[in-house]
Amino acid sequence: MTLEELDILLQEDVLRAIEQNIECDALKVALNSRLPHPREVATQVKYLQRARHKLPRLYEARGIIPQRAFEQSSSEECAALKHIGGTTLLDLTCGLGIDSAALASRFQRVVALERDEVLAAVTRENMRRMGIENVDVVCCAAEEYIATCGERFDWVYADPDRRGERGQKLVRLEDCSPNIIELLPDIWRITDHLAIKNSPIFDIDEAFRLFPHAEVEVVSLAGECKEVMIYTPSPNVAACEPRVVAEAVGRGRFEALRSEVENTPTQHDFMPDAYRYLVIPDVALQKARMVIHALRGKADVWSNNSFGFAAEMPADVLGRVVEIERVEPFDMKALRRELRGKGVDIMLRDFPTGVDELRKRCSMHGGNEKRIALTRIQGKSYTIYLK
Repeated sequence: MTLEELDILLQEDVLRAIEQNIECDALKVALNSRLPHPREVATQVKYLQRARHKLPRLYEARGIIPQRAFEQSSSEECAALKHIGGTTLLDLTCGLGIDSAALASRFQRVVALERDEVLAAVTRENMRRMGIENVDVVCCAAEEYIATCGERFDWVYADPDRRGERGQKLVRLEDCSPNIIELLPDIWRITDHLAIKNSPIFDIDEAFRLFPHAEVEVVSLAGECKEVMIYTPSPNVAACEPRVVAEAVGRGRFEALRSEVENTPTQHDFMPDAYRYLVIPDVALQKARMVIHALRGKADVWSNNSFGFAAEMPADVLGRVVEIERVEPFDMKALRRELRGKGVDIMLRDFPTGVDELRKRCSMHGGNEKRIALTRIQGKSYTIYLK
């Protein structure tokens, strides 16, 4: 988005056109020559419709939504989970401002940095439309701002840009922009508490290597891992014991000291007939490598990447529990004979063949006529038929 396009979106007739066409097909809107600036109106209609569930507060305020900023933004549900608060917050990487908007309710004042002039202007306007008055959006690079900053903040927050110059995805903090590791000396000069949002594929062992006394939180939404958060004190603060957390939005939370999370799998042999229930751990538990610890005493588990198996219905499980019909050694030909032509919901854990390949080789298609789970336990593959 350019400044010229932003000026167009601020015009009263364009605002009316967006509101009048908010439920319309964006392509038809773009072709409607009777509208003022139909291309710009159509683009906003398109992204407002997409934002209805991901960014409901911004949708209700009819915020301005640039395409790239929307694709890179947090969902409001995930943004609301950030468990920090105080008097002042510095957000080094504001973007569309979804995290800053959520955190504004927990801090008296938020300074949000955005180096792109147009996006900074968009975010200021969106804060105004949402009625948020305590977020000061500053058009400035994080490196430049903190190098000369004379103010101290209760927290510094960062969601580094994880796209390279050629559009490639970046994971290592040292490769992202800004380089948080390189900025740490300046960050610790202005705060004692740092929160960093990372890619969902960021490794938790790497998080603890970089920040040995951190709380590392894996966040999932609707069964999909969304982010890995690091909350860490500065070296000036008394060291606390590292903690790991699995948070499934709207479903629950499991946390433990990292020293308590022992990855000792079930030792006895797998006896399929002994189990009536399959436990499907939430992906946040799996990513946090806490499946074995979280299910201890509730289900038998042979791997942090696998399912749990229980003889009785387990309670208070972060995940789903499904009744087992039967368990059989995996046999591709037998699977094909039984499920050929059927719509099959397939779940995999610790299994070498992908869902698409299984459906192709067994002539199955997606659906819910049948439900199966496939996994490897103690070197053997099994098919679990579910009720």
